[in-house]
Amino acid sequence: MTFARSATLVTTLALAGFAGAANAQQAEMSFFVTSEGSGKGADLGGLAGADALCQRLGQAAGAGAKTWRAYLSTQAAGGAAAVNARDRIGAGPWKNAKGDVIATSIADLHSASNKLTKQTALTEKGEMVKGRGDTPNTHDIITGSQADGTAFPAGEDRTCGNYTLSGATGAVMLGHSDRTGLDESDAAKSWNASHASRGGCSQDALKGTGGAGLLYCFAAN
Repeated sequence: MTFARSATLVTTLALAGFAGAANAQQAEMSFFVTSEGSGKGADLGGLAGADALCQRLGQAAGAGAKTWRAYLSTQAAGGAAAVNARDRIGAGPWKNAKGDVIATSIADLHSASNKLTKQTALTEKGEMVKGRGDTPNTHDIITGSQADGTAFPAGEDRTCGNYTLSGATGAVMLGHSDRTGLDESDAAKSWNASHASRGGCSQDALKGTGGAGLLYCFAAN
């Protein structure tokens, strides 16, 4: 075997080993930010549509054996009870696509001790979400939730009609995937409850405040 062929073989094996390790990590992934939204603003097709998006992207990343759930709360409406995001996502711990543990439990996730930052709130592809200072800024993540992961009371819309609206009416609560501090008393630093959308529920309304209709997805099993 010539030196050139030998070097090529070593390089090929090294790349294969790297790819295998990356694939193994993503198979163990139990949390990600979606790399895309519905394309219709906060109209996700309800919880079922949001979960389906998480499942599709998780499967595409090699983690489709898990049951994926979107981190979303719904408000009581039409005789249906409210749903809390924190009750939908399993018990933890959760790892991102690089194998970093972002939270060990529900309590940890909703405390100042969680490890969600721009560097760890990665997409299913292992990529960072664009945040402050990036173009475009897409750090606004749809949650429809209060800071403790529970639903808002019925009345003032904070879920864009439980994720069925995409027009100029309604609003949805958003979190920042690139929070820069750990003091959750500062809403601007909250990963799940920073501010509501302004100007409605459309894709353009979400873009206007720094979003793209992205979601947090957690493996519930």
